Amino acid sequence: MDEITIKPVAYYRGPFGGKFGIPRQSALAPAVEGRIVFAAPYRVREALRGLEGFERLWLMWGFSANKPAKGEWQPTVRPPRLGGNAAMGVWATRSPYRPNPLGLSCVELVRVDGMELVVRGADLMDGTPIYDIKPYIPYADAYPEARSGFVSGAPQALLKVDIPEDLPLDAMQREALTQVLELDPRPAYQDAPGKEYGMSIFNKNIRFRVQDGTVTVLSVE
Repeated sequence: MDEITIKPVAYYRGPFGGKFGIPRQSALAPAVEGRIVFAAPYRVREALRGLEGFERLWLMWGFSANKPAKGEWQPTVRPPRLGGNAAMGVWATRSPYRPNPLGLSCVELVRVDGMELVVRGADLMDGTPIYDIKPYIPYADAYPEARSGFVSGAPQALLKVDIPEDLPLDAMQREALTQVLELDPRPAYQDAPGKEYGMSIFNKNIRFRVQDGTVTVLSVE
């Protein structure tokens, strides 16, 4: 069989309204909470039987908002992890620009809520199609001693985050936004001190500026 046809079994509903600002890997912002909402005909309770016994899930999903710059895939990409300056083969990266625009994320399963799954730590935009869900099994899925090429370890917080107390954000939103901003969501190749940036999260437009190692949230609209 040369080709298969796949269609979404569910959609992710979460706080990120656009691509900018989404963590570059799952679990980097564990306070970010969202829901997996099953689509017909997959809204069947029996299909979830036993799922509540697992702590983490694998999600296979689609890069639905990405369009290759030249209209076709490229054999090399420039990973943000390398500052956007070095080219690597697409198979050696998790770049969204690949022949089949599929992503794979490991998320925390908070609870099964009716026919929806409450999850944390997803690196997905609101409305992302989910094509498959599988339980994470530590003995088969975790190899902590494995070599990881040019990726030496989990990204460390780069910035201090200043969110004024008078901005309209609740405690959960402040925690999640802090986790997102401290990793520096700006493009890896861009360092323009004082430039104002905007991102969509929690159905709000967040404006912020980065200067002298501190990201300051300017407004929440």
